[in-house]
Amino acid sequence: MRTPARPARTSPQASPMRSRGHGARSRHASGVAAASIPGARRAPLPSSPPPAELATLVSTVPDGEGWLHEMKFDGYRMLTRIAKGRARVVSRNGQDWTDRFAALAAAMSTWPVLEAILDGEVVVFDASGISDFQRLQNALSAGAGETLIYEVFDLLYLDGYDLTACPLEARKAALRALVASVAGEKGARIRYSDHVAGEGRELYRRACRLGLEGIVSKRRDAPYRSGRQRDWLKTKCLRGQEFVIGGFTDPCGSREGLGSLLLGYHAEGMLLYAGRVGTGFTQRSLNELRARLTRLERGSTPFANPPRDRAIHWVQPTLVAQVDFLNWTRDGILRHPSFRGLRDDKRASAVVRESASADGSSKEPRVRRAASIAGRPRRPRSTSSKRPAAARKPRRS
Repeated sequence: MRTPARPARTSPQASPMRSRGHGARSRHASGVAAASIPGARRAPLPSSPPPAELATLVSTVPDGEGWLHEMKFDGYRMLTRIAKGRARVVSRNGQDWTDRFAALAAAMSTWPVLEAILDGEVVVFDASGISDFQRLQNALSAGAGETLIYEVFDLLYLDGYDLTACPLEARKAALRALVASVAGEKGARIRYSDHVAGEGRELYRRACRLGLEGIVSKRRDAPYRSGRQRDWLKTKCLRGQEFVIGGFTDPCGSREGLGSLLLGYHAEGMLLYAGRVGTGFTQRSLNELRARLTRLERGSTPFANPPRDRAIHWVQPTLVAQVDFLNWTRDGILRHPSFRGLRDDKRASAVVRESASADGSSKEPRVRRAASIAGRPRRPRSTSSKRPAAARKPRRS
C-alpha cells in the first residue's frame, strides 16, 4: 500500500550523507556515513539477518509526537542481506527466498554499499496503487518478477556498523538517503516507505477510506528489537489473520479442486477449529491447493475440537492460509471468511488467534471449551427437571 501523497512531517536532522571533502565515492561506497548515525557501533556483518521485529495488534492508534506512522502493506515481509555484491532475501522466519525474488535480489546486488541489512515488504500494486496479496501470489506463480516492488522501511546494518541500537528515526533517515542515491530502474523496484510523524489517527482514517489494510505505528526513538514488541503497533481497517489448514472437503456441482478449507489456530498447546472457508478462490488456486493438500492427507483430525462432518479429508497442519472475515461468533467460529492466499513465509506452529487491545498487550482471548476438548472429563449433566442457570444452548460445530 502506498503512503499517501501528503509529505511526511518529520523532525529536522542532519543528513547522514558523506560530504564531498571525504574524496570520491567508490562504486561500492554507499555515500551514507554509518559511523555518524547516533547509536551505531562497529560490528561484523551477521551471517544472516536477525529475526524480524513484529507489530502488536491494537484497537486504537497511539497518540502523540513520539510515534511515526506508516501504511500497512499487504505482501511478504522480507529482510535483505547485501555483501560482496550479492543480495540474499530472507523471510521473517529465516527462509531463503532469494530464488523467488531473483529480480529484486539482482537489482539490490548492484547497490552502492559494501554491506547492508534492510527490512521491508515485497508487494504488487493494483491500478489504484493498493498492495494486493492475491496479485503478488499470481505474479510469483507466473514468474512475473518485473511487477514486484520492495518497500523498505528499516536499515539494520551498513558498511561495518550495527544500527539496531540506533533510534528508528535516525535509521530511517539513513535509509531514505541510501534509497535516494540509487537511480533508474533499480530505484523504481526498491522504494523507501515514508511515514507521518504524529497525526496517526488522521492517517488511519484516510487509509480506511481508501480501503487499505491499516497502519503501523512505531516509536520514533526505539531501537530495533526482534520478535513481537510494543514499540511497533498495528491498527487494522479490515479484519483478517493467518490460520492453519487442518482439512478440506470435496467440491460440489461444477466446482473443481476442493469445496472448503477447515481452519484453526493454536492455543494452550492445542489446534482449535475456527470454521471453514469456501470463497475467495480462483480456479487455479483451487487446483493448486488440492494438489498440495492431497500430499498431506492423514487418517485422523489434527483439531482438538473437530467438526462432526464425516466427509472431510484431514491433513497434516503445516500450511498457513491468509483469511479475511467479518468477525467471530460466541463459539469461536469465523463469520463470512474469504480466502486470500497461502502464507509460505509463516510457520503453522506460530499461528494464534489475534486479539486487539487498547494498550498494546495483545492478550489471547480465553480459550472456550478447553476442558472438554482436551480429553478431560465433562461436567456431569444435571438430573434436575429445572434447567440450571449456567446451562447454555448447544454450540455449533
